Amino acid sequence: MQEGSGQSPDERVDAPELVDSTRPGPVAESQPGSVQVIVQGGRTRIVLSGEIDADLGPDLQEATTDAESTGLPIDIDTEHVTFMDSSGIAFLARIATRTGSRTRVIRPPETVRFLLEVTRIGELLEVVTDATPDDDGPDHGLPTIGPAGRGGRLAPTPDDVA
Repeated sequence: MQEGSGQSPDERVDAPELVDSTRPGPVAESQPGSVQVIVQGGRTRIVLSGEIDADLGPDLQEATTDAESTGLPIDIDTEHVTFMDSSGIAFLARIATRTGSRTRVIRPPETVRFLLEVTRIGELLEVVTDATPDDDGPDHGLPTIGPAGRGGRLAPTPDDVA
């Protein structure tokens, strides 16, 4: 007697493709959200990726505190954000209203640009749709703050290699 669907492993049926009726094409797999704070090139960069939602609330609050403590201008890289809810919008508004210089949102995907427009938070931010290498600063292993580790290094420097 067989358990399950009654099909042998050789008779597998591919799962149907997930479709969202509000968007053309297949639905992207959900990705857990992440936030990192990087101090580099005279600016503080907050890199958001995946789903930015209430589950990231504590991480977003810590990133706000860490970024503000540097006293440097803040960039928020949203290129790899797949979803954002009101928690993400509140984070952007908090950063935009609490810093001395105008915060830049780097490479926002269409979903983020839509939210910035609808909520009018985009009026408080500088939206940069195509960052150049100069915007990224040199990649030379400066200290990071946040999930990568406080005071950690992005990459070893020549002095680290003996």
